[in-house]
Amino acid sequence: MSTIHEPTTRTASRPVPDQAILAEPRARENGTALRILGALAVLAVGAVHLDQYFAVHFAVVPVIGPLFALNFAGAAAVALGLLLPPLARLRVLLALGGIGLAATSAVFFFISEHRPLFGFEDYGYRPAILAALAAEAATVLLLGGYLGLRARSR
Repeated sequence: MSTIHEPTTRTASRPVPDQAILAEPRARENGTALRILGALAVLAVGAVHLDQYFAVHFAVVPVIGPLFALNFAGAAAVALGLLLPPLARLRVLLALGGIGLAATSAVFFFISEHRPLFGFEDYGYRPAILAALAAEAATVLLLGGYLGLRARSR
């Protein structure tokens, strides 16, 4: 009497070992690319704010002027931290900080469009504002993707 064996199939929850091994370096490369691009995006957020601090004379606006300068300083610190190997242990915190910096910058802009924020009200979508919003969105997406890949690989 012979027994009939049903073929076994692998489910998506259990990857083939070779595929898992191959996916790891690719995920690492993608994570590195997202981290570097996210660092550049957060630096762009700060650069736009520094440009506006000097070019549009936000330096003379009480509270808002110093906040623009601090935005650049924070963005530069986060970007350098994400790029420098000695700070690799802090990358998750730095990525969260970059996301927070970019998101709060966008939120503060939208608030200042509709009501005074620290006595300042902004208007319109001039090129610098569009550049800042694009850089802020890119920062959130890129660093969020980086954190997502890190969480998924653990």
